[in-house]
Amino acid sequence: MMKMETIILSDENYYSNEADWHYMSVSQYKSFLECEAATLAKLKNEWEPDNDKKPLLVGNYVHSYFESSAAHEAFKEENKVKMFSSRKPFGLLKDFQIAEQMIDRLKQEPAFNQIYQGDKEVIVTGELFGIEWKGKIDCLNLNDGYFVDIKTTKDIHEKKYDLYWGPGANFIERYGYVLQMAVYRELLEQQYNKQFVPFIAAVSKQTPSDVGLITLDESKMQSELSRLEENIDHIHRVKMGQEEPTQCGQCDYCRGHKRITGFINMNDL
Repeated sequence: MMKMETIILSDENYYSNEADWHYMSVSQYKSFLECEAATLAKLKNEWEPDNDKKPLLVGNYVHSYFESSAAHEAFKEENKVKMFSSRKPFGLLKDFQIAEQMIDRLKQEPAFNQIYQGDKEVIVTGELFGIEWKGKIDCLNLNDGYFVDIKTTKDIHEKKYDLYWGPGANFIERYGYVLQMAVYRELLEQQYNKQFVPFIAAVSKQTPSDVGLITLDESKMQSELSRLEENIDHIHRVKMGQEEPTQCGQCDYCRGHKRITGFINMNDL
């Protein structure tokens, strides 16, 4: 595989386009699985998805609070235009009112406060299957050998069909958190030469919010790493321009670049 010159990651460049070219991440890998063509176009700055950014902002609002008071204030200042109603002066939009409630709900839990101790927003890097990876850990307790990621979700107990996991998949399976925690664990063990236990601190966007501390299924994490090993060579070659990307045919990018090349039978829709 093609090797790229390694860059040193920091809070300032972690989410940069340069870092995304140099390193694979779980979010980038999942994006390639969804649509190779769209992900490559985004990496090349040829296309930008017009997604609703509010769910991501709500999640980051909660995360920044538990990172530090300085990080939270900086986040609010940077995103104040998106968080407050223009019609109601100084009125926090409903989504962020719920985010405040989610924060309060976690703060009320002694078990969460006890376990969410350690270094925050820790950047880790390493090599998996011949490729350089990056990750950012919400809370790393180096002394006790565990790490915690906060996950915000609509409903902790909601189960839906997933193409890979099948019927009754929970939010951890559907959103790729099994793989994320498995990759983070691998990178941490490489970087610190010791074993780590992953935990998810989940909080729902309901009123009142549901909360929970969740352990990961070892067999499912190993299964996801095996699937990653099967897929990553092709994905890396697509990223490096060594293979042509495949279009999913259904995302925003594919719909916008679609050309009619013939007739489709109704049974193939």
